[in-house]
Amino acid sequence: MGNGSFNDQCADLTQEYKIKIPCRLAERVEAYALANKSTITLVVIEALDLFLREQRKKDDR
Repeated sequence: MGNGSFNDQCADLTQEYKIKIPCRLAERVEAYALANKSTITLVVIEALDLFLREQRKKDDR
């Protein structure tokens, strides 16, 4: 986010990010979401949250 903290820049509970990802990854995310009756947004949120939690666990060791 650059300058400032999250609280300084995000008055809402969510914030929109526009990112570019490889087409094959986008296809995998979409297929996973469809197979699990979910949305692409929820799949990305859950995957990113899990990734960051795992990184924190590694840092705490």
